Amino acid sequence: MTEIQMLIHQTANAYQWTNKLIDPVPLEKWKIIPPTVESSIDWQLGHLIISQYFHSIMVIRGHQMDILHQLPIREYSEWFTVSGPSLSVDKVDSAKLLADLQFMQQKSLAVLATLETSALDSPLEPTPTPHPIATTKREAVDWNIKHTMYHCGQLGLIKRVVDTRHDFGLRLAK
Repeated sequence: MTEIQMLIHQTANAYQWTNKLIDPVPLEKWKIIPPTVESSIDWQLGHLIISQYFHSIMVIRGHQMDILHQLPIREYSEWFTVSGPSLSVDKVDSAKLLADLQFMQQKSLAVLATLETSALDSPLEPTPTPHPIATTKREAVDWNIKHTMYHCGQLGLIKRVVDTRHDFGLRLAK
């Protein structure tokens, strides 16, 4: 397995965890902002849409016009990165956020599939906002994986508070 294949596999796995955590939670619970976490599933998904665009697409290949035509990136950035969760309530239908997240995940994986291993040490594409962690494409892709999994932890906590804990399928011996 090449390094690119491994990074794509890890990215896909992080996206699968996101989807696995949220899938069983009823949509009507996605707007709940529990005081213990002070975030919601809706906000987390909106934030992941923006972060995945930035960390695995924009700094890798630059702005992608097909995505900008499909999704309201500017508004999502305002609602799900700049603003806190309470200010984003009812800005977007939960089912649309889910569809947009899945669209972004597919686009992210498609962009990563175009990367050559030799490009991993290349500097990031210029952006108005500097990347907070990475200076190379390898670091940006790695950060996207870690950042997505950090938010999976938050999603797991929110899921546990608003619905039920995640069932990992573990059965304790009696």
